[in-house]
Amino acid sequence: MTSATADQVATEAKPTMSVSLWSKHLKLLAIASLAILAIFWRDGADMVRNWWNISTYNHCLLILPILYYLVQQRQEELAKLTPQIWLPGLLLTGIASFGWLLGEAAGVALARHLGLLMMLQGAVVTLLGPTVARGLIFPLGFSFFLVPFGEEFVPFLQMVTAKLSMVFLGWADIPAFIDGVFISTPTGYFEVAEACSGIKFLIAMLAYGALVSNICFRSWKRRILFMTAAVIVPVLANGIRAFGTMYIAHHTTLDFAAGFDHIFYGWFFFAFVLILVMAIGWPFFDRKIDDPMIDGDALSGKQNLPATGEKPLKVMAAMAAIILIPVIWTSALAAQESPVPDRISLPDVAGWERVDYQPLYPWQPVFDRSSHQLFGRYRNASTGTEVDLSIAVYDRQEEGREIVGYGQGALVPNTRWSWNRDLDAPDGAVAIELVAPGPVVRDVVSFYRIGGKLTGSGSVVKLETMKSRIFGGQQQAVAILVSSETNRDVSSRMSIDAFLNDLGPVDKLADEMAGLR
Repeated sequence: MTSATADQVATEAKPTMSVSLWSKHLKLLAIASLAILAIFWRDGADMVRNWWNISTYNHCLLILPILYYLVQQRQEELAKLTPQIWLPGLLLTGIASFGWLLGEAAGVALARHLGLLMMLQGAVVTLLGPTVARGLIFPLGFSFFLVPFGEEFVPFLQMVTAKLSMVFLGWADIPAFIDGVFISTPTGYFEVAEACSGIKFLIAMLAYGALVSNICFRSWKRRILFMTAAVIVPVLANGIRAFGTMYIAHHTTLDFAAGFDHIFYGWFFFAFVLILVMAIGWPFFDRKIDDPMIDGDALSGKQNLPATGEKPLKVMAAMAAIILIPVIWTSALAAQESPVPDRISLPDVAGWERVDYQPLYPWQPVFDRSSHQLFGRYRNASTGTEVDLSIAVYDRQEEGREIVGYGQGALVPNTRWSWNRDLDAPDGAVAIELVAPGPVVRDVVSFYRIGGKLTGSGSVVKLETMKSRIFGGQQQAVAILVSSETNRDVSSRMSIDAFLNDLGPVDKLADEMAGLR
């Protein structure tokens, strides 16, 4: 056989060998991915439910087909690379697994969802190698938009929207007064509610901005500027939308303004801002339509292949161990008992008597699936002022049984009660002001007792829950809420403070309710 013929055979054999190698590694990746999804199917199903049922995350339903499209864009260049097993990729899997453990222990869905996604990313890096992962760097990064996030920014965005509205109302010479997220004008009383925060629009624009930045730009400076516009323009536009509703109401009627806002925002507003952002960026697009998204030859030239490959079975076994250890550990600790009393009752408080609950506007905090929940009204025998006391006791916390979380506690979603502002609170507590139609104002002071700590911080509650569920120990948790309502322009905090003074140490009451004293 001549030298030319040998070279030709080698050249023809290389693509065949590469296809076979890709097939082998993709099969390993499919097995690992399916195993991860099977083990953590509850978290995966929870993510899908959020995508489908919560409008803030509806855009996530488009992320999967977009990811497929992004990989297809790179397929021809990726074929020039050689997949390989890369042991350091197990480190990413380990970090993800540990993150899931923290989320499971603390009852933080975001951490569990993020951990699941990163375990899948770790499988890609481990089973396809670092060079292929570099070729897939944007699809891997873009996949983070599959994780439902952003609700924690709603109060901040409510305040931003309210303050922007006040600026625009001032420019329009419309008299207005702001009280938290409530704005009064000569026409009426407006609330910048959670739905008006613009969070769903902002998150969708972040995903869209990232996609356009990758597909349409090559310059990192231009990408950063476009992403900045994708954040700032929606926030400003949302402030203008809220102002527009008040402006229209000022010149027409409240009903007309509400109807116009619903139709305009629901059908035209998002499209208009989307077009505006694209119009801003269009003149600066610097990627040609036929430019490859990655340079396979350049990546291949930098690829260092090991002389001997790692054993696939050993790597898959190591990955399985890294993933399963946290699951087994948390399951074992979950079997530990943390009993609470069979019955509890509201305490007697010197100088106060129990009376019937007759609110100015119905309200009661929510603590789903608590072991015990009590609620009662007290009246001061000398001053006649009234306060409400709520106590919730959990023997343990788990999925759907968190003492702190969305829809838990003082602010109940899908009611006419709205958060208005944070208030100064006693030590070991958090205080908020709620407002209902009337308006009726209710100040609520919330204490949480867990792990021997009295706190008003949801983060501390999550941390103590996590510690007890990782290292073992007492898992009982108690919430004590003291509140008072008024329809007058006076603070109800004096009544709350007087009741707390007569109630005595809150931590002792909480321990008694949990059966720890």
